[in-house]
Amino acid sequence: MTPTPPPRRRTSRLGDRGLAALFISPAMLLLLAMSVFPLLWALTLSFTNYSATSSAPAEFVGFANYAEILTSPAVRQRALTTLVYVVGAVTLQTVLGFGIAYLISRRERGRGLLTTVFLVPMMLSPVVVGLFWRFMLDAQFGVVNSLLTSVGLQPVEWLTRQETAMISLIVVDTWQWTPFIMLIALAGLTAVPRYLYEAASIDRASEWFRFRNITLPLVWPLLLIAVMFRAIEAFRLFDLVYILTNGGPGVSTETLSFHVYKVAFLGFNTGTASAYGILMVVVVIVLAQIYLRYLNKLKED
Repeated sequence: MTPTPPPRRRTSRLGDRGLAALFISPAMLLLLAMSVFPLLWALTLSFTNYSATSSAPAEFVGFANYAEILTSPAVRQRALTTLVYVVGAVTLQTVLGFGIAYLISRRERGRGLLTTVFLVPMMLSPVVVGLFWRFMLDAQFGVVNSLLTSVGLQPVEWLTRQETAMISLIVVDTWQWTPFIMLIALAGLTAVPRYLYEAASIDRASEWFRFRNITLPLVWPLLLIAVMFRAIEAFRLFDLVYILTNGGPGVSTETLSFHVYKVAFLGFNTGTASAYGILMVVVVIVLAQIYLRYLNKLKED
């Protein structure tokens, strides 16, 4: 008679969910520590008169900071400046980016090289781009004014005049971030099925007909997503303003993000600056939700 083997001791093993939680938990803890906690802390400070340089304890002031921001004429002026910048920059980048992508997609040879060359500005740091263009747009020693004087035109004070400072910011931002729109548009253009163009060629459809009825409708949803990302990024613009104009001349190029920097780190009104940040987050979330609903409706149609 064969002896019965002793029962095996059960070893505790992690299931799939436990193993997934084990791997995800470090990233989740880092996300909580770096993103969620500062956001909640800023929300708490926004209801106080806390100042980073004051030894006095913070006092709860309720919605006083929010009321002060929403009723301030200076805030409305900065919001208008930010809106002008976002609309101007994103519109110009979308038109140029899609146009460049459309031209590149029509080429059979050298497409990869052209794409790489156009992507170079996007790979640079915004600080490097700002310093680079600051020297180029210098009123006395800049390359741009040297080119103007060489053809008999008068030099322009690009960064120190209200009429040209905002235009300069939009041009510099367009130079750096047009490749982002171009890259996404190029991905959409290359994904359009070839048989649609072949069918249009058989029907002897014109180039404009192909663009209006095939290319644009299929690429448009992807292009709108790129526009949303660029609009959110442009809304938070700080580095180029800090490097190029420092918010001037006067406050003509002072965006909301730069104004928050001045309130927080020059005026040391930490509670008010926190309220600014929370309001900007709320505005971005609301506008993004409206935009996404439009995209979903467009997808359903």
